Amino acid sequence: MTTSDARGVRNNNPGNIRWRDKWMGLVPEQQRTDTAFCQFVSPEYGIRAMMIILHHYQIKHGLNTIADIIQRWAPPEENDTQAYINSVVKVTGITAHKPINVTDSSTMSKLVQAIIVHENGYQPYDASVLQRAEKLAHE
Repeated sequence: MTTSDARGVRNNNPGNIRWRDKWMGLVPEQQRTDTAFCQFVSPEYGIRAMMIILHHYQIKHGLNTIADIIQRWAPPEENDTQAYINSVVKVTGITAHKPINVTDSSTMSKLVQAIIVHENGYQPYDASVLQRAEKLAHE
């Protein structure tokens, strides 16, 4: 990791999750250098948080399409939500309004990787990082 890496990669928070909740794996308060976005001790913890949020979107809020999920993840007040949806559709190969099941490991992986690409411009993590994050999400 270098200082030229995208903010989400530097923060081990490739979904650019804002400070709100007390997540597992956050850096100690005295080491925080970003006041807007969470900083995690490793990318696995940042990806774990993404997976938990996406799971909650589907289970608690009934969001089961890429369009619905991204409209909540990246609301239009802060983002070009349609461009974000188009980006996720392109990376996942799943149409915007097709129902998906994020409890399916393959679907979750595609969705997380697509969000990482959109948030950071690239997806630097290999499959083992995503697998460790998924394992942490189920603990």
